[in-house]
Amino acid sequence: MPKLGMEPIRRQQLIQATMTAIDEVGLADTTVAVIARKAGVSTGIISHYFGGKDGLLEATMRRILGDLGESVRQRQAILEQDTARGHLRAIVEGNFDRSQVSQSVMKTWLAFWATSMHKPSLQRLQHVNDRRLHSNICYQFRRHLDHEQARSAASGLAALIDGLWLRGALAPEGINITRAVTLGHEYVEEQLANTTAP
Repeated sequence: MPKLGMEPIRRQQLIQATMTAIDEVGLADTTVAVIARKAGVSTGIISHYFGGKDGLLEATMRRILGDLGESVRQRQAILEQDTARGHLRAIVEGNFDRSQVSQSVMKTWLAFWATSMHKPSLQRLQHVNDRRLHSNICYQFRRHLDHEQARSAASGLAALIDGLWLRGALAPEGINITRAVTLGHEYVEEQLANTTAP
């Protein structure tokens, strides 16, 4: 019988082991047995908590997405003024937070994106994440721009964030966080130039 309170600890161990395994051997060779070995548990524990490898990958991505949301919220919480510019800068910075650019997290993101094209549950999660990012960005741009301009600006910033992140993840030298954030901020400034808050 498992000890009371062990489930959250076991889940976290398995999520961390999943990211480590993907980092070391890639998703195709990350088997339930490999994950269980890295976590120091039996394979039955993975089936019990997650139903298998796909369920564990989904839980891992939910954790990473939770970390992403928290990194943005922390930046927004310390804004001196409630401005669209400040919130948009927080979104850019949060997407390049250390929690999103470690080698194991970046490889897990890449594995998730590739797998989501073939797994409906992961595809739904990716779709929700995309919609949330676009919606949050669009909401802030709407404070200065009309509906169509805000949608266009939001699509551009979301694509810029994803593109900079992807290029950095695939670059042999890794991601240049400072440069990526600077380019994101410059885009925000260009979109909000010559506008005033309603």
